[in-house]
Amino acid sequence: MDAPVNARSTDVLGRRSGPRRRYSVAEKRAIVEETQARGASVPEVAQRHGINHNLIFGWRRLYQQGLLSAQAAVASAPLLPVKISSPTVVPGASAVAKMARRRRRRDPEGTIEIEFAGKVRLVIRGVADRVTLERVIAVLSAR
Repeated sequence: MDAPVNARSTDVLGRRSGPRRRYSVAEKRAIVEETQARGASVPEVAQRHGINHNLIFGWRRLYQQGLLSAQAAVASAPLLPVKISSPTVVPGASAVAKMARRRRRRDPEGTIEIEFAGKVRLVIRGVADRVTLERVIAVLSAR
């Protein structure tokens, strides 16, 4: 037997992990208007519809601003005329590789950072000579 298409799945903590539910402007408006009835409680309305009450509070703000009307839904995304005058050049793989090579030349091979009891901080960039590094650490450790 196959599971229904709109089945909700949850993770090990019980949180919903399935696809998000989309509400139309009409559905949002109807739910908000339910909360405006005398004696209505937003959490109770949210529980009845199986949604989080914070979502309804957001819709109420939109409703008060007039953004949950049918006209606002259509007018919120006007289409504008577009004319493409010249193609946009996106750097290809060779340009990206060239930039990475330039960056590598500027940046040293590696970095070593040592902090001595919060007093002295030693930063060595590039290839560190073992003998020199041992002498510097010995002097700073003695402080």
